[in-house]
Amino acid sequence: MTFDNIVYKSDCRYFLGHVPCKPHKLYGVRCENCSYYDKVTGRILIIKLGALGDVVRTTPLVHKIREEYPSFEIWWITLSPKILPESIDKVFDYSPQSIEILKNTKFEKLICLDKDMEACALASAIDARQKLGYHLKDGRPAPIDEKGVHKFLTGLFDDVNKANTKSYPEEIFEICGWQFNGEEYLLEYESSLTWDLPSDKKIIGLNTGCGDRWVSRLWPDKNWIELIKYLQEAGYHPLLLGGKQEHEKNVTLQSATGADYKGFFSLQDFMGLMDKCDVIVSAVTMAMHIAVGLKKPLILMNNIFNPHEFELYGRGEIVSPDKVCHCYFSSRCTNGDYFCLDYLPAKKIFDAIVRAAIAGG
Repeated sequence: MTFDNIVYKSDCRYFLGHVPCKPHKLYGVRCENCSYYDKVTGRILIIKLGALGDVVRTTPLVHKIREEYPSFEIWWITLSPKILPESIDKVFDYSPQSIEILKNTKFEKLICLDKDMEACALASAIDARQKLGYHLKDGRPAPIDEKGVHKFLTGLFDDVNKANTKSYPEEIFEICGWQFNGEEYLLEYESSLTWDLPSDKKIIGLNTGCGDRWVSRLWPDKNWIELIKYLQEAGYHPLLLGGKQEHEKNVTLQSATGADYKGFFSLQDFMGLMDKCDVIVSAVTMAMHIAVGLKKPLILMNNIFNPHEFELYGRGEIVSPDKVCHCYFSSRCTNGDYFCLDYLPAKKIFDAIVRAAIAGG
């Protein structure tokens, strides 16, 4: 067999270069007669390293990119590659190997939405015709252009942050020169687990933790216990949610109340369990963003952040303590007079759950 006349099209969306493409493996087609040929005319790189929740809430941009640049590939580098949907053409973990690939690829557009030094350094080092968001300037993170100034300043000064009335999706769309029109999160999961849950009751997911760093957001156990009792008396089915860090806490709450607790699971199975819930209660944490991505009514307990930051898409509501929080954007409570979440009554959360459950049908 000679190879002189074999054609390959490296500008196809399915072309990989080092292994056969998917259409060839599935259907045996070759480039010269392939009906799946999808010509790529450019590439857009998104740099969003961040925490998993931050990555998820950046995915609404993909809708707009696909609309504006249908023949472009979307590449993304992140610390949380497993949370991104398959519709992203190429997903890279943050590693030396990935960085070498990106530094040797030409992009039409680069969007850096992180203001951390390493993300900004990467944005400065990569070749792109247009850059948006943030880069390094004189060894410091800086906005690339005026569209990034607003978001930059809200991260520098608490008073500016408190005065902000734009949601995170609005801000990142603005950085890209677009208007946010309610584009949803993109979230996919695969789980083979089945769950023993009642079919005749509303399942209320209670995400009880928020990690070790942000203990200023932790609602006291006594409040969770009181809320669970309200839910049980009203005929709801409370389901405790959390990861390994929340396991001991959830076992304690289960023992005190008899609430359902299945344990902790992989990310994919955790999303599958959350998807069984009719309403989800959470502080500002990863599970909150998963709930939004799953299009679940969310009761968001917020004390230390600007509530305008969060986009719930009309599902659920944000509930804050009755006493003012004096520890704005702080990981630990620094107010010696009182802890504001002691003044977020269980009845207030319960009433919000009932409203969301009724609205959800």
